[in-house]
Amino acid sequence: MAKVLLYSTNRTCEPYPVYPLGMAMVAGALQRAGHQVEQFDLLASGEDWSLLQSLLEEFVPEVICYSLRNIDNVDSLAGEQGWYLDQAREAIAFARRYSVAPVVIGGPALTIMPEEIFAYVGADHAVIGEGERLVPELVARLVAGEKVPALNYAAETPLAGESLQEPLRRSDWVRFYVGESDTINLQSKRGCPFRCSYCTYPGLEGSQFRFRPVAAVVEEMTRAQAEYGTHAFFFTDSIFNDPEDRYLQIAEELLRRDLKVRWSGYFRPQGLDRAKVALLKRSGLMAVEFGTDATTDVTLAELEKGFQFADVLDANQACVAEGIPAAHFVIFGGPGESRASLAEGLTNLDKLESCVVFAFSGIRILPGTGIERRALAEGLLEAGAPLLRPRYYQSPLIDAASMNAAITASFAGSRTRIFPPSEGQARLAVMRNFGFKGLLWDHLLAVDRQQQRG
Repeated sequence: MAKVLLYSTNRTCEPYPVYPLGMAMVAGALQRAGHQVEQFDLLASGEDWSLLQSLLEEFVPEVICYSLRNIDNVDSLAGEQGWYLDQAREAIAFARRYSVAPVVIGGPALTIMPEEIFAYVGADHAVIGEGERLVPELVARLVAGEKVPALNYAAETPLAGESLQEPLRRSDWVRFYVGESDTINLQSKRGCPFRCSYCTYPGLEGSQFRFRPVAAVVEEMTRAQAEYGTHAFFFTDSIFNDPEDRYLQIAEELLRRDLKVRWSGYFRPQGLDRAKVALLKRSGLMAVEFGTDATTDVTLAELEKGFQFADVLDANQACVAEGIPAAHFVIFGGPGESRASLAEGLTNLDKLESCVVFAFSGIRILPGTGIERRALAEGLLEAGAPLLRPRYYQSPLIDAASMNAAITASFAGSRTRIFPPSEGQARLAVMRNFGFKGLLWDHLLAVDRQQQRG
């Protein structure tokens, strides 16, 4: 068996520091396969490169595996500071100074553009797709001296939900991330059956939901609470509220066990009525983040969202009725966006009561997505154009600069309407400096309500 060092390259704190869950899942798989595992996270280590140097020199890994979470922050207005691959390349170059071990890269960012990212960051091998099965096998072959391909693809048949194991977390990192964000992240399922035209989730995790057993999910929460003392959780599922309502079983199991926790997750603003929100609230739901994405029926249809703005209003109202903070993430400038849809969309957002709205301008174009095909068909993207550095779809029916100015004017003076995204990060950073923890945007909503009452 091999000595394996796993390294999380993520150093961004947007919107808040997040435990490297994917790496921890692969670490658990490696340990179960009998390998000796060490993990390193520069963010949790206070960005102290000397700690990495010491680990490399003392542990002497036989294989080093890097986890790439994000390519960039998908903000068209962020510029170079929103692009993260230089951080990964820097980390790999640093390790090569102190180790001759082969370098393996993996993670969701890599899987989106494997050949381009592999070439850019300078690794020896790449794991494309789910890593729990493939990484232990690849490591065993490397230490056995076998000739291993540069690019290695996970099996076409993904892991069944019952096979998804708990991550191997480090208690000191848990303390760091809980101290920063007050939450610990986990998955109840993988995959997504929806076909939003910009999204990579079906390609990354499969086009069907793969549900973990409800008891296993709640047991993970129970153990985390007992071992780490954390009481708040965030579900990183592509969408928590699946159309079959299996997510409600988790709430029921939490109530059955009388587990006193607070939790949140990503929700689809459809099919969520007050009775469901009330059940979720009783189980500990503290906030909802909606992937609303567009603000009119026309632009929702163009993004192939599969719901209408009336569904968004209903879902938001269900949260308002139960006193659950809600945030909507929306994108202006997508397919079909025009001056008329912009005006209608801004009016529609005014109809959303007691919630926070984060707005983005333009849609990051990623390979294999509907938005890439749309951009090619409309002549907004050249065939074969590189997408490693961000390219954005901006509707040809409206001028982006004037659109951005209209959004800024509409949101001016509101604590709960945030544009550009950097403005949101600035506000959250101020709150973090004042000692606020958690999702943070829900505190913006609380302050706004207090001022309205005052």
